[in-house]
Amino acid sequence: MYRITKEFAFSASHQLKDLPSDHQCARLHGHNYVVVVELASAELNAHGFVRDYHELGPLKRYIDDELDHRHLNDVLGDDMVTAERLAKHFHDWCADRWPETAAVKVSETPKTWAEYRP
Repeated sequence: MYRITKEFAFSASHQLKDLPSDHQCARLHGHNYVVVVELASAELNAHGFVRDYHELGPLKRYIDDELDHRHLNDVLGDDMVTAERLAKHFHDWCADRWPETAAVKVSETPKTWAEYRP
């Protein structure tokens, strides 16, 4: 299996409203998110790629236009915008466009990662 990854970054706020009020994540706060998309294929295309990295440009535009420097609860209509749910959101968004989408990882901090892999 051939695998490629591409990394994207954005900054945004969120609030985990279902947590107890004394939990730090229940308060409005933000992160510098890192999103890593993995595509996989048993075969390479005619150009020797799983997929040309340039073809992933729509994800960068989506992130820049819809998520960067926004409040994710409002954008996604969810009171519990966790890294895990973001990973699933990005996976579904990518899989709708690129069938080779195998997994998406999301980091909120340099030491924490959540991954969605069906």
